[in-house]
Amino acid sequence: MRKATISGTIDTSEPTMMRFHNDCLGTPYLADPDVDVACFEPEKVDPIEDARTGSSMISMDDVNAGELPELTFTLPAIPASAGALVRGRKNRLLILKPTYKGGWTIPGGVVEVGESPWDACRRETAEECGLTVTAGRLTCVDFLWPRPHRPGGMRFLFDCGVFDDAVLDTVVIQPIEIAESRILPIDAALPLLSGPVRRRVRAAWKAKRVRYLEDGRPVQGISS
Repeated sequence: MRKATISGTIDTSEPTMMRFHNDCLGTPYLADPDVDVACFEPEKVDPIEDARTGSSMISMDDVNAGELPELTFTLPAIPASAGALVRGRKNRLLILKPTYKGGWTIPGGVVEVGESPWDACRRETAEECGLTVTAGRLTCVDFLWPRPHRPGGMRFLFDCGVFDDAVLDTVVIQPIEIAESRILPIDAALPLLSGPVRRRVRAAWKAKRVRYLEDGRPVQGISS
């Protein structure tokens, strides 16, 4: 947890029961002056219901005038991953066959703690197929809605440009995670990709601007 000292004043003239809440699951944090807590609003408290559920409350009667209590609340945690469009000449795409799931995919993986989506894209591409990516363009952001046993989250897709055949011939797959690689024309590659990846790649392949999707599909009212 990150602790911070918060200065300020509160009105303790009337007994009040307050609770800061958030409907999203995430990582507990102590109140931090760098965190926007505008979405954490006071809600009415039912003492009987709180006694039944074990909810924690802050009693303003216990706070000295001129001091703020140390407030504990939960910040949302949203998983994220990043993928790479590695293009070959003549409208071809590099695809990979994972060992741990069915179907085909593109280079990419989870964004680790302390890592940006672009850094994750570059790292995963190097780890999975041995290619060094030095330049790219964000081409798609896809929000996956949570489902039972699937946390959902954000998916970032970067267009990493067109590689010469001589470079693509140097692809070295990571055998623990990748069973096979292919460089296919886009029309042949798309049917092999798993559903969510296929929808992102199709949306981004000829896009000139960043596409925003939800579950791989355009969102009404969002232009791109």
